[in-house]
Amino acid sequence: MRILVCISHVPDTTSKITFNSDFTEFNTAGIQFVINPYDEIALAKAVELTEGSDGTITVINVGDSSTEPTIRKALAVGATDAVRIDAAPRDAWFVAKQIAHYAKDKSFDLILTGRESIDYNGSQVAALVGEILNIPSVSIAKKLTIDGQEITIDREIEGGKEVLSTQLPVVVGTAEGVAEPKIPNMRGIMSARTKPLEILPAIDVPVLNNIAKYESPAPRGQVSMVDDVDQLVNLLHSKAKVL
Repeated sequence: MRILVCISHVPDTTSKITFNSDFTEFNTAGIQFVINPYDEIALAKAVELTEGSDGTITVINVGDSSTEPTIRKALAVGATDAVRIDAAPRDAWFVAKQIAHYAKDKSFDLILTGRESIDYNGSQVAALVGEILNIPSVSIAKKLTIDGQEITIDREIEGGKEVLSTQLPVVVGTAEGVAEPKIPNMRGIMSARTKPLEILPAIDVPVLNNIAKYESPAPRGQVSMVDDVDQLVNLLHSKAKVL
């Protein structure tokens, strides 16, 4: 089985997020970057699916040279080789076009992404890649099993779950439950240094949108502690004005 795992280079969840003076660019100074947590789940599942076989795992990232430590960590976890598309990932459409262009003639049986990246939370790349390649795509997968050329996927829907079956190849956006993220061991870390990392130029993709500005969330308001129902009702009526 040949698997392509798409990984994003995102700020650690504990990072303090700031922007430049006119709020048009994210300030990366002092920020620790990691593999997108949902992509770690996808990578861990790929490792499980190829364990003990001659299957291969290629990881692909759209980003500049600063993302290479993140890519090397993915190789340390168990990927066979890696590809970096040398361009800033300006939006989901741009990223999906780069991935699909690379994958179109590589005969991958399975393409895995995370359900979303934790920086923009768009949940778009898996569906866009599937559409561009004209193969099925399923997002928010909580479980997947493969039997021959058939894949069965449990996906999260509002109020429950949906079970789908389709034929490979397919694009799957993974969520919690598909696999447990793996911590690279020393052997993996050492071998990652010599595993192939191919750097490719980006293809031209029309600009469909631009980010005008970023805004930080409003600071949390003062909390009022109440100890009886009458006081709560009075505050909801007079202060919150929701009654």
